[in-house]
Amino acid sequence: MLVVETIAKIRRYHFVEGRKIRQIARDLNISRNTVRKVIRGNETEHRYEREEQPLPRLGAYTDRLDQLLADNVKRPKGRRMTAQRMFEILQSEGYQGAYDSVQRYVKKLLEDQGRSPEQCYVPLRFDPGDAYQFDWSHEKAIIDGIPQTIKLAHFRLCHSRMFFVAAYPRESQEMVFDAHNKAFEFFQGTCKRGIYDNLKTAVNKILRGKEREFNRKFEQLCSHYLVEPVACTPGAGWEKGQVENQVGNVRKWLFVVRPRFKSFAELNCWLSDQCVSIGKKRKHPEDRSRIIWDVFEEERSKLIPVNSAFQGYSETECRVSSTCLVRYDRNHYSVDSKLAGKTATIRASAERIKVVSNGILVADHPRQFGRDNVVYNPWHYIRVLERKPGALRNGAPFKQWDLPTCLTRVRHRLSGYQGGDREFVDILLAVQCHGVGIVEQACRKALSEGTVRGEIILNLIARARDPLEVDNAQVPHSLSVTVEPTADCSRYDALRQEVSHGTP
Repeated sequence: MLVVETIAKIRRYHFVEGRKIRQIARDLNISRNTVRKVIRGNETEHRYEREEQPLPRLGAYTDRLDQLLADNVKRPKGRRMTAQRMFEILQSEGYQGAYDSVQRYVKKLLEDQGRSPEQCYVPLRFDPGDAYQFDWSHEKAIIDGIPQTIKLAHFRLCHSRMFFVAAYPRESQEMVFDAHNKAFEFFQGTCKRGIYDNLKTAVNKILRGKEREFNRKFEQLCSHYLVEPVACTPGAGWEKGQVENQVGNVRKWLFVVRPRFKSFAELNCWLSDQCVSIGKKRKHPEDRSRIIWDVFEEERSKLIPVNSAFQGYSETECRVSSTCLVRYDRNHYSVDSKLAGKTATIRASAERIKVVSNGILVADHPRQFGRDNVVYNPWHYIRVLERKPGALRNGAPFKQWDLPTCLTRVRHRLSGYQGGDREFVDILLAVQCHGVGIVEQACRKALSEGTVRGEIILNLIARARDPLEVDNAQVPHSLSVTVEPTADCSRYDALRQEVSHGTP
């Protein structure tokens, strides 16, 4: 087959320089018929396409290959064989030909059946406020000096292409709830539909077609925000292609170099600022004359207003240990001592751990995400101290107790007295009964007067709570004293001399 450069030379030699066909054939060492064909055909390129590909070695195995292809179509998409795998099966059965013959045969058969191996897509267009897309990604960051893999929640408004991301240490359900709260607060509204993949924290069961059995808590989230959840077809990531592309873009924009932050709260503040900054400088992919932020400002009026955040949490039944602790996510949290040995319910949100018993909140702690951390609230152990005051000195909950300054000074002073621990426990019980303000005032007064003892402070608390009433009754003028009496002991001595005691 002639290359394009040779055809160009033949045409220049004949039409420009006027050379004869015989001379051109001799100079280029090609046949005169070939030169004549180029000149008469007036074409700049010659192509040869074989009408029918001979398959001398594959011919005996085409029936077997057709059977493999028919079985392959019935398989789930993730378990279908490739042409290479079919080639290996044929080789094991005696096929001596090349892989190219098998590959060409498979490709042609799929094209004839209308199932091209190449994927094609339909471009989508969304109205303002119609839908958003959600997905997770895993990124690398350094939090409080520790390198770790963080979970990034991605949101994208399908019309304006405005996006929002938030970082979490987990992909659990309570993180999904918190991410939605933050995203809708950032957008100042939400859309009619939310497009998700089949994440386990939202979908309990995949039914026929687009039907899904959603998680009860996730349904409550969507009901609160008036959103219709839509789940993608399994393995069809293009149904939420915008957020899929966003994952790669955000990784390229923000996480090529690992960011360093002291906490997830600081990281999320930075991510929110970056979402605004990027939205204000990047052009809209469909309307290149405008930036994303301008289109988002127009779409914001079409969003469904958000009145309040969804109070989402995951619930777990637990048993309180004899040390007044409950365990959740590899960490321990203290509860009131009266629940020791009983059953309680843990309500875990993205930032807080709350323990409830019979509908009453009995503990509230900031959530920990490490391992084997123990979070104490010393006030949960006050009733235990009432029976065991000696634990005040070495008890783990009381080691780093951040008490008011006056109470700390009183604790230090009473520790030097015998029985001082019990006296301070009585003061702590008074705090639970009457509040820290009045007790702190009594301790301050006792310290200023130098009378730091438990009974004195308790007396000051009682007097502050129930001061003596002053009788302001009016005394008649006739009963008032006009001459102040003077002390005279001689009258008392005279009375003593008149009476004799013990005389016969």
